[in-house]
Amino acid sequence: MDTEMTSEGVAFAKQMLADDHAAEAMGIRLVRAGIGSATLAMAVTASMVNGHRMTHGGFVFALADTAFAVACNSYGRTTVASGGAITYLESTALGDELIAEAVERTRRGRSGVYDVTVRRGDDVVAEFRGNSREVRPRA
Repeated sequence: MDTEMTSEGVAFAKQMLADDHAAEAMGIRLVRAGIGSATLAMAVTASMVNGHRMTHGGFVFALADTAFAVACNSYGRTTVASGGAITYLESTALGDELIAEAVERTRRGRSGVYDVTVRRGDDVVAEFRGNSREVRPRA
């Protein structure tokens, strides 16, 4: 694992991911984290495949959304999605290793826009755009 530790914010984002039981259950792994960026990986398992023997889109979305979450929380402030959309470009299947790369496009005040590309090898299988909003942490 090539994890880049450049700030306390990145440590905050990594801890958020470590506490994410949904991501853990899906086998999502951190590959790299930086300020405003993150790369995560996930292997498609039998429980992620739909009736067409393809990866259920919800799992691809969840991987992209989790990469987005790590990237937008890398400033060390509790940040959540205010919206997200995905375009599926290729199907994936059992055994495929998916890599999601999130990059910050812009941040203004408490809001941000992030793009996530999901790949299987060199093939782009989905593009995700997420909008973030910093919130007050829950007590």
